[in-house]
Amino acid sequence: MVAQPFQVRVAEASDAARLAPLCAAHAVYEQLPPADLRHAARLHAALASGQLHAWLLYREAQAVGYASATLDYATLSGRSYAHLDCLYLHAEVRGQGGGRALLHAVIAFARSRGCAELQWQTPAWNARAIDFYDRQGAQRLFKQRYCLDLTAVRTAVLG
Repeated sequence: MVAQPFQVRVAEASDAARLAPLCAAHAVYEQLPPADLRHAARLHAALASGQLHAWLLYREAQAVGYASATLDYATLSGRSYAHLDCLYLHAEVRGQGGGRALLHAVIAFARSRGCAELQWQTPAWNARAIDFYDRQGAQRLFKQRYCLDLTAVRTAVLG
């Protein structure tokens, strides 16, 4: 049996309820806490406002993966870039070209917006993703990523 090809389409605000379960599966994969029940509503608002851009990967009528990106500006280079926030595929479709299809959709979007670069990060333990990105010709930058929960930190902590 030959697998059907993938289709990639831009996610609209109305796709937030379809995107949220993919995000939840992605969080489990990356060993992150799950989002709360308002996650789909926040995705809807971000997609509707243009704050978030996303693509859904389909095999037949089933959403089996997604990618998301935001637009940003690099102070040091003085140029716009796109930040690939997420790229996730369900386990059963990995290694079949869906990741490449999603990445190419994000690249085309970034170019259409005049971005000089596409930047992203992946967990250091995710060897399969690292190998994939290396094969795509991406350059590794060795930096440490930080996250400061602004809902939990007190102003005094920041000095």
